[in-house]
Amino acid sequence: MSSAFRPFRMTALAAAASLCLPAAFAQQAPAASKPVTRQEDKKIQQVEVKGTADAYDPRRDDTATKIVVNSEEITKYGDTNVLDVLKRVPGITVNSANGRGGEIRMRGLGAGYTQVLINGERAPAGFSMDSLAPDTIERIEVLRAASAEFSTQSVAGTINIILKRAVKNRQRELKLAAQAASNGWGPNANLQLSDREGAFSYSVSANAAQDRFEFDSSGVETGVSPTGQPTMLRTIRLPQKGQFTFLNLSPRLNWTLAPDNTITSQTFLNHNRFRNRVGTETTTIIGPPPAYPNMVPTYRNEGTYLRSDLTWARKFASGAKLDLKIGASAGQSDNASQRSAFAANGAALLDTDIALANRDRGLNSTGKYSRTLKQGHTLAFGWDGGVDTRTDERSERNALLGPAAQPRDEEAEARVRRLALFAQDEWNITPQWSMYLGARWEGIRTHVEGNVFGTARAGSNVWSPIMQTLYKIPGKKGDQLRLAVTRTYKAPSVQNLTPRRQTSDNNSSTEPDYQGNPNLKPELAFGIDAAYEHYWAEGALLSISVSSRRISDFTRTLVYFDGGRWIATPSNQDSARTRSLEIETKFPLKAVMSDAPAVDLRASVTRNWSRVESVPGPDNRLDQQTPLSLNLGADYKAGALTAGGSFAYRSGGPFRASLNQRGYAFARRDLEVYGLWKFDPQRQLRVAVSNVLRQGYETESTYMDDRIGSQTRYFMYPNGVRVRATYELKF
Repeated sequence: MSSAFRPFRMTALAAAASLCLPAAFAQQAPAASKPVTRQEDKKIQQVEVKGTADAYDPRRDDTATKIVVNSEEITKYGDTNVLDVLKRVPGITVNSANGRGGEIRMRGLGAGYTQVLINGERAPAGFSMDSLAPDTIERIEVLRAASAEFSTQSVAGTINIILKRAVKNRQRELKLAAQAASNGWGPNANLQLSDREGAFSYSVSANAAQDRFEFDSSGVETGVSPTGQPTMLRTIRLPQKGQFTFLNLSPRLNWTLAPDNTITSQTFLNHNRFRNRVGTETTTIIGPPPAYPNMVPTYRNEGTYLRSDLTWARKFASGAKLDLKIGASAGQSDNASQRSAFAANGAALLDTDIALANRDRGLNSTGKYSRTLKQGHTLAFGWDGGVDTRTDERSERNALLGPAAQPRDEEAEARVRRLALFAQDEWNITPQWSMYLGARWEGIRTHVEGNVFGTARAGSNVWSPIMQTLYKIPGKKGDQLRLAVTRTYKAPSVQNLTPRRQTSDNNSSTEPDYQGNPNLKPELAFGIDAAYEHYWAEGALLSISVSSRRISDFTRTLVYFDGGRWIATPSNQDSARTRSLEIETKFPLKAVMSDAPAVDLRASVTRNWSRVESVPGPDNRLDQQTPLSLNLGADYKAGALTAGGSFAYRSGGPFRASLNQRGYAFARRDLEVYGLWKFDPQRQLRVAVSNVLRQGYETESTYMDDRIGSQTRYFMYPNGVRVRATYELKF
């Protein structure tokens, strides 16, 4: 059979495998009506409506595996950026090298294996996730297995961040906050407005925040010859002082043209500004000093990102539904750095100004047609396509060469065209058994050209068949099984495809130049996910899930010496495997103790394994994968007081990225507590304390070669306890 038909063969085999489940299905008990309690008074009649365990829950009832984090959970700790929220979600870790920003990971995997979407769309290159305020988010959906409706560039999984959509009648809410730590402080303000007027409704979410920081970091650089003799010992001091400011604005407008006929406009504006002055003071104890032992770089960055979507949703009398969306995006980022370096006697060695301007433009269109049939099928098909253009302009001027020196100017333009077609069928075979079958084709064409390198072109076409099934075990209310078989992939980024050289001042095996590879191919992954879920009381869950991925054409970064400089470049290698085991539970204490206080408990533990076959072991983990992560949490409510805490642990250990590259990932422990006091229905005060254990951030990388020995760099970035206080007012 030709390769073109293999994805369809895999889908058929997956569907056949699921048919091996027991054929006897018990009839589902009719849903219990919602109990209503009435407390009558001479003046006031109060009605309380309480949900039951049989109420719809997307986590429990959707065929596709999904974890939904609602707005209450998102804002519970008064976080100022979405990264702090995600580190408390089961199965998700956030890795940061120096305490600023971070990489979002599922199954311990980053580097593009975890797909992060905003309203179902990928954020543009260079968008800073730590500039996305939690108060602008309505919910976060975590999809462990791929769905045909979204891009299948989700080897580890997908995190879909959905901005505010809900409209409340005459909502007026203001939050004023301040945070402080031993190494920084900053204010935060959020405004929420929404209302309805006939067929028109709107909501506006606005957030502004600033973080000022000042601290000293330290590092050590060592070198050892092949015979074990010390060849280098340097100590490095890195004082930093700067600030980060951002603004989020998200208006949403809704028009109801007729029943089941609406038009929606949603816009998201993000503006951020970053300033940092970093000193690099190197003291050489053994061996030769670096080319620039004392540097004083100053960095300035200012970026703006705008995206606007217009959506038309129409339901027909036949039960069919049509969703059409057209969107446009624009972004710009201006970076400026001034790098100065001095010798021990104060003589100037470097005085360079570098300016980099990026401009992004994009157009996209998506459509989905769905219809429910009498046989229990919900069929849907659609498309997702767009064109994105990015231009880069870089200029470099060295003042030490005099005014007559010619500046070094570089220009580059990248154009990415993409088109995806998908079809899916959600089938309720019986009241206990449902199945999801889908297929998606994605084509990507990338064109990059510049004045300092030749034209680079790359293209990929990927078929992704998907099967997911949910089976509710008869006679055991609350027990169910899940199975998913998927084909996903990871496309190379524009940066990895661009053959332009990005140079390092103190070039070495641990600080190499970087150069892209236009011959990169996409990484393809075949995945299997299975889970057992037990819902044993209202609000109580036990979940045990396992997964496996086999990745072909695995991409890793190689470091080599070209005779003059050290260079890092990505390259397709052999293959890799990754496996995960995740156990999660949450329950109210009253589910196990009678007359228990209003305490909710939650815990999750994830164990990950991986092996890169082209890298010799041991410790040849995929993308420095996090081996073990643990989350514990508790919430307590009594009258006007709500309080709680969260503990997140991420293990570390040695890892081997290639034959010559090694590193060490340091374990991390995050302990947070919060308290919320409601003065009245309109006013409340929220206080949170994070990094209670005062843990900093550490990094270590090593380059080893039998001919020259080894070189290791270690850095420590301190981080103190941070206190946040938020006053919330409804008016």
